[in-house]
Amino acid sequence: MSHRPVAAALLLSPTLLAQSADPAEASAPKAGSFEASVSALQQDFEARLAALEQQVAEQKTAREAAEKAAKSKWYEKISLRGYTQFRTTSLFNEDLTPDLVVPADSSVSEKETFMIRRGRFIFSGDVSEHVFLYAQFDAFGSVGGTGDKGLQTRDLYADVALDADKEYRFRVGQSKVPYGFVNLQSSQNRAPMERPDALNSAVEGERDIGVFFYWAPKEIRALFRDLVRKGLKGSGDYGVLGFGAYSGQGLNRSDQNGEFHWIGRASYPIQFDNGQILELGAQGYVGDFVVSTQQLGSGGGAVTPTAKSDGLDDERVALSATLYPQPLGFEAEWTWGEGPQLNDTLTAVGVESLQGGYLQVNTLVETSKGPMFPFVRWNYFDGARKFRANAPENDINELDLGIEWSPWPELELTVMYTHTFERTNTTDTSGPAFYETTEDADRLAFQLQWNY
Repeated sequence: MSHRPVAAALLLSPTLLAQSADPAEASAPKAGSFEASVSALQQDFEARLAALEQQVAEQKTAREAAEKAAKSKWYEKISLRGYTQFRTTSLFNEDLTPDLVVPADSSVSEKETFMIRRGRFIFSGDVSEHVFLYAQFDAFGSVGGTGDKGLQTRDLYADVALDADKEYRFRVGQSKVPYGFVNLQSSQNRAPMERPDALNSAVEGERDIGVFFYWAPKEIRALFRDLVRKGLKGSGDYGVLGFGAYSGQGLNRSDQNGEFHWIGRASYPIQFDNGQILELGAQGYVGDFVVSTQQLGSGGGAVTPTAKSDGLDDERVALSATLYPQPLGFEAEWTWGEGPQLNDTLTAVGVESLQGGYLQVNTLVETSKGPMFPFVRWNYFDGARKFRANAPENDINELDLGIEWSPWPELELTVMYTHTFERTNTTDTSGPAFYETTEDADRLAFQLQWNY
């Protein structure tokens, strides 16, 4: 190599000077000292030269990596992942369940056999230091509330980070509304098959179009990611503090009154000395919701309820507490507020109070055949479903018992038994079935989920 003579001179010169510093010793060397000095100088030279060559090589590698990253296209940084849920539900007490309707789960029907509940494909990636893109599509999303299935946009947003650690960021587009731990928790991670009605009725579909600001220190962001990565059923990173504005009319729906819904949320994970983690949260929103109306009844008794065209008060607050399963866990959320609700005479939609939530006990059991996740959940709601036509009252009281088993990371099997103490039918809009309440009904659901 051409640099060796120069490097040798630079590396050897301090040592040679040190060797010749004492003329007396130089004029009378001891036996063998010359050979030892030459050997030591040679070893020192080789070590210094090797270190120099390694440094040059590392700098070259770093430079080449930087040049490659600078030349790469944005689409080369996008990843593809997703999951699919295949489900079937068996109804018992069939004489009691013909009118049992679970809005989020159409497999709960005497006419249904097998169904694909979710078929998600997710594209995401950092296109630059400050912009992260996320798009999620559902191959079996509900189309216009008809029960038909088709390709549906779930998420389509950009995270715009204001700093290198992405502690301060704006989320712009269609994304999850930060209301409730369970609403933010992905269905890919959640053990019960559907979200509890009280929290989900605030934002059915969990998403809307808006702008949200999130802040969290980088160490807390890393903890949020670990809670998901380690299989502890985390909700993901939605900041320690978050606030913003959104349309308020729901997933894939246009605004109807030109007014924002405003929301704020605070959530913080507390890590104890024994490794256990308790996450506490509080959230609330205000806005005006425009209810869709349609004719009720049939024949001479048909009537279409009236509702304010510019919207009705829609306000809620909720408290959340999650003790992550290490191995025993606990979840609790409760919401209070007021919102649109059809009156008792079925003639008009006004504003009524609401409240409800859920309590869940779960545990993570590690076995030689893969982790198991048994759970028990009580689901309660006394309110109305504002996203349904006419915002009908919806009283719910149910108990879920289930277990999720993952023999391999890419496969999960869930079995869940549900006893319905009470559930109001909010789908039928004519005839005697409307507003009928199903009581003491039972169902058993099976779900196979594969991740990719």
